[in-house]
Amino acid sequence: MKNNTIQKQPIYKFLLLLTIASSIGLQGWRTIFNNFAVEKVGINGFWIGVIQSVREVPGFIALFVVYILLVLREHRLSSYSILLLGFGVAITGFFPSNLGLIFTTFLMSLGFHYFETTNQSLTLQYFKKRDSATVMGRFRSIAALTNIGIGLLIWLLSHYFSYKILFLITGLIVALLSIISLTMDPSDKNLPPQRKNMVLRKKYWLFYTLNFLAGARRQIFIVFAIFLLVKYYNFSVQMVTALFVLNNLINYFFTPLIAKAINYFGERRVLSLEYGSLVFIFLAYAFINNSTVIAFLYILDNIFFNFSIGIKTYFQKTGDQRDIAPSMAIGFTINHIAAVVLPVLGGILWMVDPRIPFIAGAFLSIVSFIFVQFIRIEKNLI
Repeated sequence: MKNNTIQKQPIYKFLLLLTIASSIGLQGWRTIFNNFAVEKVGINGFWIGVIQSVREVPGFIALFVVYILLVLREHRLSSYSILLLGFGVAITGFFPSNLGLIFTTFLMSLGFHYFETTNQSLTLQYFKKRDSATVMGRFRSIAALTNIGIGLLIWLLSHYFSYKILFLITGLIVALLSIISLTMDPSDKNLPPQRKNMVLRKKYWLFYTLNFLAGARRQIFIVFAIFLLVKYYNFSVQMVTALFVLNNLINYFFTPLIAKAINYFGERRVLSLEYGSLVFIFLAYAFINNSTVIAFLYILDNIFFNFSIGIKTYFQKTGDQRDIAPSMAIGFTINHIAAVVLPVLGGILWMVDPRIPFIAGAFLSIVSFIFVQFIRIEKNLI
């Protein structure tokens, strides 16, 4: 399908708008959160692990999306999820305590994770197998560009406003975009109807396994990489923002190339490159004591994160099309099983030695590399 044809589809415009809103909400929250937590709340490694575990609980209960779809259309759930994300971000600054951060983080995350579940599902349903990786790559590229915009905005506003106001502004922008999306109807009644019940099939075992491992090792990076820079290398909110901007500028150009690589080389080779590289990246986090190197590793890890598109396209090419919505929900839940536990466990291990969580990440990457070798896709399904 040609690019201009893809972009003319109502679902493309709808998901693009919500992807921008989601990116503003999550990136804005991430940019401010660590400095707010350290400077205003006085948080330590254990509590950062607890809060990040709470942040992943909504992903763990993403399977309930299947039941929500019994009473709410999938694209409407996407819009309401983004509205909840905006609300959670907006009120974060009004609760400067450990329990306050747990509460607002849960609300924000519930909106984000439920949108991500429906976003993946709708993309795989509405776009052809040869186009889905391209669309996902383009959305991630636009998300990276959006992250740059919100990063620059926060960097400028941080010189004049408190953390409370920064959270409020970010959340209100997200909420406004979600309201705009509620005026749109991108649905296509000609698509195969999705099953509205829980779907667990033996033939999807590899999809489930890869999701579990991806969630486990990814959480180690999300929770502790930036925290390492703030806690041990004294990165200010301006420095963290600058890192995010540089990271997303690089990802804006790289992500479309990753989508092309998946179509050209196949999911197995691309994912093998990701996990093989992550072994060395995590070990470098653990044993290299240099803030510039750590910042570079953060950017490199984010590039490899986009390779995870291959897990989703692998399911699209091998699974039943009617199983997409329930399977994306199940996959998201499985992805977050370890993610709920690991941040707390990692926080405890961090208090013993900050290197331990990153060594564990290297081990998980090795295991992931082994399982990726089981990916097989028939040529007629590509």
